[in-house]
Amino acid sequence: MRRLFLTGFLALAGMGLFAQSVDKAKDLLKANKIADAKTQIDGALAVEKNQKIPDAWYYKLKIYNAIAAGPLSAQYPDAREQAFDALKKYVEVDDKKLLLLQIDGYKPVNEIYQGFFQIGANDYNSGKYDSALTNFNGAIETSSFMNSKGWTTLKLDTTSTLYAGISAEKAGKKDTAAIYYGRLADAKIDKINNSNMIDIYKWLVDYYNNTKKDEALTQKYLAIAEKIFPDDLFWPSTRLEILRAKGNKDSLFAEYDTIVVHFPKNYLFFFNFGLELYQYASDTSSGHRPANSDTLTAKAQVMLKQCLELQPDYPQAALVLGQISYNEGVDLQAQTKKIPGKGPDDIKKRADLRIAAGKKFDEAIPYFEKVDQDLGSKGKLKMEEKSALKDAYDLLITIYETKNVKDKADAYTNKYNNVDKDH
Repeated sequence: MRRLFLTGFLALAGMGLFAQSVDKAKDLLKANKIADAKTQIDGALAVEKNQKIPDAWYYKLKIYNAIAAGPLSAQYPDAREQAFDALKKYVEVDDKKLLLLQIDGYKPVNEIYQGFFQIGANDYNSGKYDSALTNFNGAIETSSFMNSKGWTTLKLDTTSTLYAGISAEKAGKKDTAAIYYGRLADAKIDKINNSNMIDIYKWLVDYYNNTKKDEALTQKYLAIAEKIFPDDLFWPSTRLEILRAKGNKDSLFAEYDTIVVHFPKNYLFFFNFGLELYQYASDTSSGHRPANSDTLTAKAQVMLKQCLELQPDYPQAALVLGQISYNEGVDLQAQTKKIPGKGPDDIKKRADLRIAAGKKFDEAIPYFEKVDQDLGSKGKLKMEEKSALKDAYDLLITIYETKNVKDKADAYTNKYNNVDKDH
């Protein structure tokens, strides 16, 4: 009986010593003797059996919060992380419904979160992006922990997540940035603090499409983005880029068909559709044009004319329409050489082809003249505008020389020769 009594006495004495250690740490904290309080609480928790006592972890949480917020923070740079770990341990071992935390109004938890966020913001503004990332991530983990315990209804700390992503990106850690941006996109966040988040979605689409070559994630974020920002041109342009790279023209043109219906006022989509249709229709790299070349060319003309209806002063569309008619005239001329006979029927066939070619050249003239009208009267031109103007003049010269209309051929020759000087 005596031995049992002695053991119990020693155990009670140990508990008393522990209580004294925690109370002393608490008093030192209250007296703002933070270094001494740290030594006291660290000593108490160095004893394994004491690690099951909630009060010890709670006061470690408060002491290390004080270290992180005060002049000792430079000496103990991980103090806030240790405070957060102490909080989690306190919650794990406490069986009194977190009474100490409730008495303090959850202030220590908020101090952890606000500390991480404020230091992150300071580091971000100072260009210390790696450190900013660490602290914003600490704020995110704290917020997530609070949500998991029902202390807040905030499921995603959007501001910290955004700045963690930006900090990672600025630190050259694109893979890490994609994780944080992806969380925002997965939650379908469209605004943060009244700022539009469309650039986050564009970044993700570009990153997974061009950097990671991950088609599944590219399509995932494209689909999300199109639902949130349906009128932005980046999404259809990216879809076209992807299909263009794959080389399947049927899929590409089908996508264009969808796009011009969705964006009926965007003249550039009509122009690009018409141009790509005609480029494919006239492609002879395989030894011959596509079997449906005429159908594709006719559709190209419809798209290009629609472009001009929407944007009458867009010279590139007029130039391509003129080139289509001109090239059809050249093709008709070439067919005359395939009829070598000298009989009346062959002579008539050649004459009819020349007349048909002349009509095609006549169709082309107004389009080339429109390029002259749009660009020829301007002052300084961009390089692509100069090129378009020269192409129009060159083909007008050829047409009028073919027609033996010397004065017009000479006039456009003079304009051609002076493009660089005048523009």
